[in-house]
Amino acid sequence: MFATALGDGAELRPLEPWRAEEFLAHMDRARDLVDEHIPLAQLVPDLPAARALLTSYAEKQAADTARIYGIWQDATLVGGVLFPKFNAVHGTCEVGCWLEPAATGRGLVTRAAEVLIDWAVEERGIHRVEWLVSSANLPSVRVAQRLGMTRDGVLRENYPYRGVRQDTEIWSVLAPEWRKRPRAEG
Repeated sequence: MFATALGDGAELRPLEPWRAEEFLAHMDRARDLVDEHIPLAQLVPDLPAARALLTSYAEKQAADTARIYGIWQDATLVGGVLFPKFNAVHGTCEVGCWLEPAATGRGLVTRAAEVLIDWAVEERGIHRVEWLVSSANLPSVRVAQRLGMTRDGVLRENYPYRGVRQDTEIWSVLAPEWRKRPRAEG
């Protein structure tokens, strides 16, 4: 009912608490790839944790501070995009993503992120959209590039993850840049 077509049988939908079982099954398929760079899958080891995570995002959406969406390919949840931070008062937000291995290389994250950024800029008046990514996560860096974002800089060794201090790249696009850019391809 509340879905946005992404093309090629893919849809973007809200990822709500009642989808916790489906989300957990997806995370079980995605766990190794997702955990390589971000701790999302670690946060959902079982059904109560999956439900709690989705409930926390529902509460954050109600407070207008974050949102989470799933990407379905041919009726199977294969990934997602989210606003881990959303501040309409300041006109800033952050967009993030994850995907399971079977869904990579199809441009799903790029197309889903475009939908989120379009909504943030055009409907909510967001001026600055950020994309924070480990420098080691080259597929996610390439998404930021396809979205027409600018690399603002690198926070060197700012994030300890899995026993290694990671560099975090900060990418962004401003509303006037977003409106002028050509649409991303895949």
